[in-house]
Amino acid sequence: MANEWRGPLEKAGLDRWRIPKGYKPGMRTDGLIYANEQLLKKIREDQAPEQVANVAFLPGIQGKSMAMPDIHWGYGFPIGGVAAMSYEEGVVSPGGVGYDINCGVRMLRTDLERKDVVPRMRELVDALFTDIPCGVGSEGRIRLNEQELRDVLRKGGKWAVEQGYGWAEDIEVTEERGQLDLADPSAASERAMKRGRPQIGTLGSGNHFIEIQYVDEIYEPEVAQVFGVDHPGQITVMIHSGSRGFGYQICDDYLVVMQDAMRKYHIDVPDRQLACAPITSPEGQKYLTAMACAANYAWANRQAMAHWTREVFSRVFGAGPHKLGMRQIYDVAHNIAKIETHEIGDQKKKVVVHRKGATRAFPAGHPDVPAIYRAVGQPVLIPGDMGRYSYLLVGTDQAMKETFGSTCHGAGRVMSRKAAMRESRGADVQQELADKGILVKAASRGTLAEEAPEAYKDVSLVVETAHDTGISRKVARLKPLGVIKG
Repeated sequence: MANEWRGPLEKAGLDRWRIPKGYKPGMRTDGLIYANEQLLKKIREDQAPEQVANVAFLPGIQGKSMAMPDIHWGYGFPIGGVAAMSYEEGVVSPGGVGYDINCGVRMLRTDLERKDVVPRMRELVDALFTDIPCGVGSEGRIRLNEQELRDVLRKGGKWAVEQGYGWAEDIEVTEERGQLDLADPSAASERAMKRGRPQIGTLGSGNHFIEIQYVDEIYEPEVAQVFGVDHPGQITVMIHSGSRGFGYQICDDYLVVMQDAMRKYHIDVPDRQLACAPITSPEGQKYLTAMACAANYAWANRQAMAHWTREVFSRVFGAGPHKLGMRQIYDVAHNIAKIETHEIGDQKKKVVVHRKGATRAFPAGHPDVPAIYRAVGQPVLIPGDMGRYSYLLVGTDQAMKETFGSTCHGAGRVMSRKAAMRESRGADVQQELADKGILVKAASRGTLAEEAPEAYKDVSLVVETAHDTGISRKVARLKPLGVIKG
């Protein structure tokens, strides 16, 4: 292939591949890609490994510049990229978070069975599609004035629960309890505020979805039981969305700020998309407070959609969501920079961990794991494409030792959206999925073509790599029954 990456990849253990520090003058550390042999062939087909090497240039990087097995080409950082920066000497880069800040997944379990739900699937999918606005530029049912939006940006998921969208216990099983305290709405531009005001409670477009699934296989029954996943055939729901136009605008605004900051602080990087600023600088601190606003917006957004999902199920099945057992398992961020403390060498160090298309995977006993899961570890939610599988995993000690408590976030694209559009027609994708017993409804046929299962890696290969390397462990596999797309 013309665009095939031809740089060095040295085997560094089971499903681990090193890009040596000497590959490019200026790299401060090695790159490390987690992938099995089958995935590695796909990974070489674009220039994402070059982005892994470029991230290794960033000042203050700790450990290695890493990429998870779902790695593919992104803005600055590869999607699937993980990099931790020393809080005192390092930089923060919007490209290491991405445009859809706190794009993430929320998962609900139910007491419903597959046999109960399949006959009502058309009714469920139609009702979800009607009740939860989706598509490009979609506006939500919640109308906010400027002060209310500021409250959302400060409080995140807690704001939504205070307004009656969900249950207090949801907050206990949300990463960071749905709120980054350092959020400062004054760091958000007027344009970001304008874009954010009408979009709370909206799914958005692209790879965002709500999926009704059933448990297909359980690998660790004891852990699954703690998470509330009891047996094959049980119905679960995944909600995948982020911070919508608000987060996009925050990223866009601060990329401009960071370009100026690099000149000011004499920072040299091989790719202008890695624009960054020292974490402790005014520019770095302001970005972190603005990014926290977008993260909180995303948690409020998913909280509202989870509430309406419960309402739909309640209406269709004629029973309240508590009676249906619609408890939240977890909500985890996929695109975020987090201030954390990790053991590096023989000392504990304060770092900013960039996870872009990567998921936190903290182990049993960690204080940031919700109390009800602390004996087993943090739930890890890995959606696949809409035609195959999704997975529930658990965080591990190995992830803390190797990846700053990080693992993969999904299947990872193998085909650009334009290429997928050329290869597929939306109507064909819809029928192919219907033939598999999967009912899909989307805002446009173009979205279905862009999101065809063939546009993604097989998530089973990605998850097997994460499991085999020990950076997370498989708990359960889930298969789709009904999907709504933006």
